[in-house]
Amino acid sequence: MKIKEVQKLVKDKGLDAFLFSSQPSVFYLSRFRSTHAYVVLTPEEKYFLTDSRYYERAKDFLKDWEVVLIKGSPLKALKSFLKEKGIKYVGYEEDRVSCSFKKSLKSKHIRWVGFSGFLKHLRSLKTKEEIEIMKEGVKRSDEIYKRLLNFVKPGLTELQVRGFIVSEIFKLNGEGESFPAIVATAEHSAIPHWETSQEKIKENSPLLIDMGLLWKGYCTDFTRTIYIGKPDEEFKKVYQIVKEAHLRALEKVKVGNRIGEVDRAAREYIEKKGYGQFFVHSTGHGVGVEIHEFPRVYYKSEDAKTPIEEGMVFTIEPGIYLPGKFGVRLENIVAVRGGAGEPLSEVSLELVII
Repeated sequence: MKIKEVQKLVKDKGLDAFLFSSQPSVFYLSRFRSTHAYVVLTPEEKYFLTDSRYYERAKDFLKDWEVVLIKGSPLKALKSFLKEKGIKYVGYEEDRVSCSFKKSLKSKHIRWVGFSGFLKHLRSLKTKEEIEIMKEGVKRSDEIYKRLLNFVKPGLTELQVRGFIVSEIFKLNGEGESFPAIVATAEHSAIPHWETSQEKIKENSPLLIDMGLLWKGYCTDFTRTIYIGKPDEEFKKVYQIVKEAHLRALEKVKVGNRIGEVDRAAREYIEKKGYGQFFVHSTGHGVGVEIHEFPRVYYKSEDAKTPIEEGMVFTIEPGIYLPGKFGVRLENIVAVRGGAGEPLSEVSLELVII
């Protein structure tokens, strides 16, 4: 893990230490999952503070950390710990804490300074180990999708299909969904973030499946739109446009290009084909220990000018959504390796008809 890089960042900011309090940051730095823990990093030391529910297990797991037991009021104990260590100038995750947490940090012994996105760039550049973990997760996601094709049929409800996905995640030793799976039949597929319902899957209609799992703390994200029955010409036309837009976006994933270029490649092709108004979201987003991370793959976002770098991992997921009719989305996680984008999924983008 990039502890040394984070400690250098703490030093470069002129801080005595940095307090990480959000669950994603705590897990990212320690690989220890808990609902109540803090990580304090100085330029030289690393401390993990947690309560009695996790203390013994944390001591066993975090052999090269100083693990500190929190007793009583968590923030009071935290401030006492910092005072004892002589730590006076401390950064914290301003974008990750509540107003009440921020107010509770006040202390005459400690000077606090808030940062937004302190880890976002480091987290966006995955190590080889992180990418391999994500590839392992995607391999399982691919397997679930293949099994799903043999399970799904008209008459099942969207929720029954989601239940199948969840069951298969646990059969493959996944840790759960990385987000609630979207299963959208017929006109529901035209709503990008449809909430899976009791609606029955219809014959002669599309079925959009957007799913992900957690594997060793990392998220997968995958979408395919299949067809139950015989697709009409309009659906086949739209499907091919989305597929081509996806491939054009993938071609732009090269070290040195800007993130916004990936979005533009997909968006401009869809616009050229006359469906621009029906592509209503960004082309993708970073993914890692959280399902949505830096950078946002959108030409209008503040991340648009961000250079693509080796180790970045983000989704490519263009879509066209025709209200009251149907929607098509095709999504893969892409890792930047060897200077170019490598889809982690091995599932074809070709239309599957059941």
